[in-house]
Amino acid sequence: MSPESIFGQLEIPAIRSLTMRRPDDWHVHLRDGDMMKAILPFTTAQFARAIVMPNLMPPIVTTAAAEAYRERILMARPAGLDFQPLMTCYLTDATLLDDVEDGFRREIWVACKLYPAGATTNAAHGVTDLARIAPVLERMERIGMPLLVHGEVTDPDIDIFDRESVFIDKVLIPLMRRHPGLKIVLEHVTTEEGIAAVRENAPRLAATITPHHLLLNRTSLFQGGLRPHYYCLPVAKRERHRQALRKAATSGDACFFLGTDSAPHLREAKQAECCSAGIFCGATALQTYAQVFEEEDALDQLEAFATVNGPQFYGLPLNAGTITLERSDDVVDCAIEIGGSDVVTFRGGERLAWSIKEVARPDNT
Repeated sequence: MSPESIFGQLEIPAIRSLTMRRPDDWHVHLRDGDMMKAILPFTTAQFARAIVMPNLMPPIVTTAAAEAYRERILMARPAGLDFQPLMTCYLTDATLLDDVEDGFRREIWVACKLYPAGATTNAAHGVTDLARIAPVLERMERIGMPLLVHGEVTDPDIDIFDRESVFIDKVLIPLMRRHPGLKIVLEHVTTEEGIAAVRENAPRLAATITPHHLLLNRTSLFQGGLRPHYYCLPVAKRERHRQALRKAATSGDACFFLGTDSAPHLREAKQAECCSAGIFCGATALQTYAQVFEEEDALDQLEAFATVNGPQFYGLPLNAGTITLERSDDVVDCAIEIGGSDVVTFRGGERLAWSIKEVARPDNT
């Protein structure tokens, strides 16, 4: 019997637990009011920090609004936790230069978010023409303030499955040429073209990758019928794009990092004639990432993706403390009750391969 066949009969024990530095979520929607109070504990249970998206109604467009929103988050934070929200500025055609710089220098916000007008949830106040915010982008470039982009065009003549790739060609690449010193994050990247653009332009261009885009392709939206709770923007794409995302996330490349894009909506907004875009994955995010990294035989790369690459891009320190995941069945509630309604949990009710065993924060190590 050959050595190869002998080796083939050996059983290599699977990794049963994984301890790593506490991770961050570099793209999350915490909402506000009762919704925020209900879903915030799921983010704080998994992540030490999070970049908070500013697309509230009304949006967070001034430093005063950002400070007030941050205080509401801290007030709703579960007692005893050290979770830190990192605030962002919602760019509009009328964004004030000095307010942007003042907020960045005083560490009120860490970045500006570009929503093309009408691109996604609460994007009606977004930018209608990049020329209108050219002075803001120039100021951001000068002071080293990152730009976070929702990378889709909004032209109704462009197929929804092509809107990210068209944005990259028609908007992102020309933007980078005009502002060669501007640091940019292509948020919730979903395409091969997006992955390629990030790799070609790193380290000044980076991307966040969500847990749901690592699991879902566009066929998933229609399995057994239309599945509104799988609908998000950007929408899930073809299988070849999903595979490209999985290879990028697990590659160890510093230009890719964790961003859940957890975006809750009440059930009636999802199961509606005109369904809201967004997936609430905050309760199952880290478990899902661990599953994907294990399936790709890359658990050794999860810590870099979840805990190192993001802070290095933003110039922030790594977190203290650790989180331990273990290979055991974990079932998360199907939905989170909010008032007289609820929010459906991504993968809620499923048996997850990984669970969170322990979080060792600086005050309980």
